[in-house]
Amino acid sequence: MSTPPSKSTERLPPGAAFVTTQWTRVLEARGASPEAKAALSELCAAYYAPVFAFIRRNAPDEDAARELTQEFFARQLAHQGIDTVNPQHGRFRSYLLGAVKHFLADMRKHAHRLKRGAGRPAESLEALGIGTDTTPGVQVADPDAASPEREFDRKWALTLLERALASLADEHKSAGTLDHFEALKVWLTGDTENISQADTARNLGLNEGAVKVTIHRLRRQFRQAIKNEIAHTVKDPAHIEEEMKCLLEALL
Repeated sequence: MSTPPSKSTERLPPGAAFVTTQWTRVLEARGASPEAKAALSELCAAYYAPVFAFIRRNAPDEDAARELTQEFFARQLAHQGIDTVNPQHGRFRSYLLGAVKHFLADMRKHAHRLKRGAGRPAESLEALGIGTDTTPGVQVADPDAASPEREFDRKWALTLLERALASLADEHKSAGTLDHFEALKVWLTGDTENISQADTARNLGLNEGAVKVTIHRLRRQFRQAIKNEIAHTVKDPAHIEEEMKCLLEALL
């Protein structure tokens, strides 16, 4: 699976009230209709990266983590796993983290039952490194490494930033200013080493003052785009600033 921006994600203009959120899309993903399956597939693709990051910290290697991640989302898609989610309980991020924890615990229990009932775990489960009495399948924790939860949050934050950046690119493409955006977005991502605003201004045929103003405007737009993405994952608009703070802390 990849992590393309959601085609149905609604973009809010600066200053707009956060009325429609991604929770609407989550609720649409309930049930077995083709529309619900499409909505759920879209959500799975959008948030694949943080789930994979969490599972990777609990799996013996990358291949096992990838298989487990695919299995997690396959179960969500096949069994309408999102049917019981309640937006009143808070953030979609929290729901998804709880769901993947439950999935890993269930896989370990299943492997243990197979071991007790059949004499040995199924080979496929051993290959995935799912824990049993003799093959725990969980790596020894590196004391200097981030916790699985923190890695999940970090990947979640990066996913939101990527989606916000893609949203902003779409807006500038529609406005016919994509070339300027592509040249100046390094001042949003921090990749400005060996790049000067003066040189960029000359390449764009602008004066340096105009470039500084445009970068300042882009930063405001980027911050708004990030807030829009956060709004898609919380039910209460009052949680947006709090989630923004969590996002920034996760990237430190």
